[in-house]
Amino acid sequence: MRALGIDIGGSGIKGAPVDLEKGELAEERLRIPTPSPATPEAVAEVVGRIVEHFSWEGPVGVTFPGVVLDGITMTAANMNQGWVGVDARGLFSEATGRPVVVLNDADAAGLAEVAAGAGKGEAGVVLMLTFGTGIGSALFVDGRLVPNTELGHLELRGKDAERRASDAAREHHDLSWEEWAERVEEYLRHVEMLFSPSLIIIGGGVSKKADKFLPRISVRTRIVPATLRNEAGIVGAAMAAADL
Repeated sequence: MRALGIDIGGSGIKGAPVDLEKGELAEERLRIPTPSPATPEAVAEVVGRIVEHFSWEGPVGVTFPGVVLDGITMTAANMNQGWVGVDARGLFSEATGRPVVVLNDADAAGLAEVAAGAGKGEAGVVLMLTFGTGIGSALFVDGRLVPNTELGHLELRGKDAERRASDAAREHHDLSWEEWAERVEEYLRHVEMLFSPSLIIIGGGVSKKADKFLPRISVRTRIVPATLRNEAGIVGAAMAAADL
């Protein structure tokens, strides 16, 4: 069985059909730069283009980098503020002509990793963290998602943690991998103190370079890179679409 997943990020919007039994992309993904400004209308147009590119006829799963409640985007920390309060499910359904489910981007990535990746079969508290434009989080208890946790906005040294420890912060401050690893470790220790997870999964685009920073991080919790890497959001979105 296949479903189409689309992952909206601060720098790119990417999508592909997903083989749900294997938990992997069934075709080469299409990536289109996120419009600037990333207004709801502009992003919806890109989502429509991706659906059209794959000539997709079935339901579609779409991720969004913010809190999503019943298809409505409640926050948009790294997107255009015009997203706050938008009926994203209705907007994307109109743009694509297809039934759509919308969920938080990190939650989608976590769903994929727990179902078919690094968190498969893991009991207890599992935390997925995605490092990119911001820091996304997905919290699971015995395989069940606690949605919209937004742990990238925990306060660290008087500011949002993602302003210090996201991959965008690493690039903005021109940090070496060692310097950035120190910031990530500080953040992980804070999260570890709050939630006592049994496993932390590191995802997002930077997960492809895990060997450059994970060996430099020392925390009590077992920590591993995401198996699905930066494709986890697409896979998780498709999994959510399969339930429509």
